[in-house]
Amino acid sequence: MAGSGSSMLYSFLLFTVILSLQEMYRGKLASSELYTILGGFTSSLLFLVLLTFIGNLQETIGARTGWGAVIVAEAVALIAASTVHRVCITTCFLFSAGLLYEVNKISGSAISTSDSRTKKQSGRA
Repeated sequence: MAGSGSSMLYSFLLFTVILSLQEMYRGKLASSELYTILGGFTSSLLFLVLLTFIGNLQETIGARTGWGAVIVAEAVALIAASTVHRVCITTCFLFSAGLLYEVNKISGSAISTSDSRTKKQSGRA
């Protein structure tokens, strides 16, 4: 697995690339209904990589992660979506909610797997 430092760097680079491409193709993304939905999806990807960046940053400096990171990442993604089209804001919010649900589910299963491994190892000692 990647360390928090390299994951933080990669997520920042992905954020920069996705935001740049979204702004370069802003006119195309606002040209039709399907592309507007795609613009909202790309903004929700911004949410995901920014949430990863903030989480890794907080882990690196030893701060407690929580809903503040989610709110900041969502606000930045919604602002980026608003530069494309009004409908992108709504689709970004909906896609981000779905991504947040999936990330929470994956995180919960990873934590429970880690806890069960810890219990097994402490039982052997």
